[in-house]
Amino acid sequence: MKSSTTGTLTALSFAAGMFAAHAFGQANTAEVHLAAARAAAGQDHPYIYKALCVTPASGPNTGMMQAPPARSTWYVEPAKVFDNLYFVGEKEYSAWAVTTSAGIIIVDTIWDYSVEDEIVGGLKKLGLDPAQIKYAVVSHGHRDHVGGAKYLQDHFGTRILMTAVDWDLVENSPRIPAAVKPKRDMIVTDGQKLTLGDTTLTFYITPGHTLGTISTLIPVKDNGRPHLVAEWGGTGFNFEQSRERFEAYIASAERFGGIVANSGADVLIGNHTNQDGSKIKLPLLAKRKPGDPHPYVIGNDSVRRYIKVAESCARAYATRYQ
Repeated sequence: MKSSTTGTLTALSFAAGMFAAHAFGQANTAEVHLAAARAAAGQDHPYIYKALCVTPASGPNTGMMQAPPARSTWYVEPAKVFDNLYFVGEKEYSAWAVTTSAGIIIVDTIWDYSVEDEIVGGLKKLGLDPAQIKYAVVSHGHRDHVGGAKYLQDHFGTRILMTAVDWDLVENSPRIPAAVKPKRDMIVTDGQKLTLGDTTLTFYITPGHTLGTISTLIPVKDNGRPHLVAEWGGTGFNFEQSRERFEAYIASAERFGGIVANSGADVLIGNHTNQDGSKIKLPLLAKRKPGDPHPYVIGNDSVRRYIKVAESCARAYATRYQ
């Protein structure tokens, strides 16, 4: 009996040791990825590092908006950012207007309560005609990005673009009221190009934040000088978390990072103002003098490092599912 008991205790001790070693290995691996994220963030991208590596979302966002917030809490003035790119979003949520020789393309439509003030009213304040909104690209099917799409669809005949899987997400979401959901329209495929007049946007499907997130390349000009904008279409980890989902996120970030590198994109925009530093950059832009650097032109290396932060934080967070 003593021998049997001793053998059992030995086996249990071995199992506990293996579990501890595995847990240590996970923690050690996670720290390697966190260190890579810190290095990539540098001084350029502190917010994205904190949001994804330090205090990441722990699961899907299940909240519902009970009533529209007071206008004073979200309204900001529109702004011209490049010769052909304008900010027409809120304090926290971004919408962008790309002007072309044949009309306007909106990238993300923010909330249903703010679309009339911020996008429609913003374009008017900028001297642009909202009736010229030909297309609206929705980066992913959450209400803070698709909420204004139906308004644009109903009032201006705007064509709405989303991936098929995110059209399904919107149509089946209990957190988006039926009165807010746009009618299914154009379906974005990977690598698709949208040309309007003299401007072509290129879309890449980057599943992770949602299964059909779209990341976009947009050509812009600053006083006639060409630049290329990259928008990483979905950032947070507020989704149904699993090893497979994080692997999809990681693969998308790794791939889009390569696309950014090959394209030479030197401008970063986000669909939340904290992500790309718009809360700092827009005031700087308003004070910009001739010859001053453009606050949104951060260089290809910095754009690539932003995507690397997202990738590395996802790798660190995914170790808990191994």
